[in-house]
Amino acid sequence: MAKSALLVMDVQRDIVSIADDGSGYLRRLRRAIDGARAAGIPVIYVVIGLRPGDPEVSARNKPITNAVEAGLFTEGAPGTEIHPDVAPRHGDVVVTKRRGSAFSGSDFDLVLRARGIDSLVLTGIATSGVVLSTLCRAVDLDLGLTVLPDACLDTDAEVHRVLTEKLFPQWAYVVAVEDWLKAIARR
Repeated sequence: MAKSALLVMDVQRDIVSIADDGSGYLRRLRRAIDGARAAGIPVIYVVIGLRPGDPEVSARNKPITNAVEAGLFTEGAPGTEIHPDVAPRHGDVVVTKRRGSAFSGSDFDLVLRARGIDSLVLTGIATSGVVLSTLCRAVDLDLGLTVLPDACLDTDAEVHRVLTEKLFPQWAYVVAVEDWLKAIARR
């Protein structure tokens, strides 16, 4: 039987302030987190954090370079904290990554293997960033995948729609938060 984990990715103060469109995103994500916990599904938080001085930043990596120029993602800065509306509980795993994917520059794969997790439920900001990057890597690792599209957010609504309606269903189950909560409550 598959052992799942809910991933809450890049839901950090600065990122939320840029991407949140006032549609109730954090409330929906909070429902998914609470439902996962009630069903005994571990919640793993993933954040992007770059060391002060940015030793891991290459000028060839346009998204990371642009973020650094905008003053984002420095470890320890208030803006890199997980948003308080969805903050982890004591004992929750928080993985720090150095690139777009949860797997890049982190110990995420080690955490999954140590816990016997072979199926992921993806949420986060941005759909076209961490969600897409993590999904691509997870497909190659033969992990079971579910995406909660209304617990993902992107600054470009059309990109979000195309990814969640056209691309992601080719690789993962794509299920609204409320439908996923009903399904896990029946287990």
